Amino acid sequence: MMQDSLDLSLVVPIYNEYESLPKLVEAIMRVVATLNCSSEVICVDDGSVDGSAELLKQLASENPDLSVLLLRRNYGQTAAMAAGFDYARGRVIITLDGDLQNDPADIPKLIDKLNEGYDLVSGWREHRQDAQLTRLLPSKIANWIIGRVTGVSIRDYGCSLKAYRAELVRDMNLYGELHRFLPALAFIEGARITEIPVNHHARQFGQSKYGLGRTFRVVMDLMTVYFMKRFLTKPMYVFGLLGLLSMISGFALGCYLTFLKLGLGQSIGDRPLLILAVVLFLAGVQLFCFGLLAELLMRTYHESQNRPIYRIREVLRR
Repeated sequence: MMQDSLDLSLVVPIYNEYESLPKLVEAIMRVVATLNCSSEVICVDDGSVDGSAELLKQLASENPDLSVLLLRRNYGQTAAMAAGFDYARGRVIITLDGDLQNDPADIPKLIDKLNEGYDLVSGWREHRQDAQLTRLLPSKIANWIIGRVTGVSIRDYGCSLKAYRAELVRDMNLYGELHRFLPALAFIEGARITEIPVNHHARQFGQSKYGLGRTFRVVMDLMTVYFMKRFLTKPMYVFGLLGLLSMISGFALGCYLTFLKLGLGQSIGDRPLLILAVVLFLAGVQLFCFGLLAELLMRTYHESQNRPIYRIREVLRR
């Protein structure tokens, strides 16, 4: 991870965007030239197979402010963004897609909003130029669900055009499809978050890389984010509670069956309730032990990395 030495870093994940790249780089450089700050543009090629990598090399030779990261294979957008974050040197980091649907002209607005005291400014594609049935409707449903589960209600989780303070993204480790949950992860870190309307253009070249096939991965990552938000530093609270409830239920059923056997002389060997009591009690023991293991893993994770369980926003001293 590189030390801050610039005011602004632009991170652009690229995957098979050969036709879009010349216009994209030109538009970004045109906007960057109007900003009164030191800056860099980092294009991360995520294993493109359409010649994007070769074109990026050529564009980098022509633009001294353009840096290119070539990943060895296609790892996914989350990994590409993580690589860009690791190599960014700016105190402010802005991300945008490489398909020309995000408008680089919105970059100054994001910076101005960030300077009002926010840690993350998310773009909101107010007038989105996508298919109504296959893209807009599923996106609205997903945004509503994610907002309810994570507690961070923004209108457009899927918009890649976002501005971050560098210290914020360096506190977050990205895996799976977690790039779309960056506002929720930032909220866990105590970030101040807002969103502003941004422009959105119809795709000019190629085809969208998003489809319904990602739904399962998104749902699994959403569950991960929910658990991290609620129980990251206290996993015993959830597993221990479930284990205790299961053990108590199994024990209560066992007491009832014992009363039937010893008190009333009834046969209980062929009762399904007996199997249920045994299963509940054993499952409770396993859940409780799993909670203990998770608690030990959590403590090992924080202590081995010297990672505190708190975040300080500001220190005031006389």
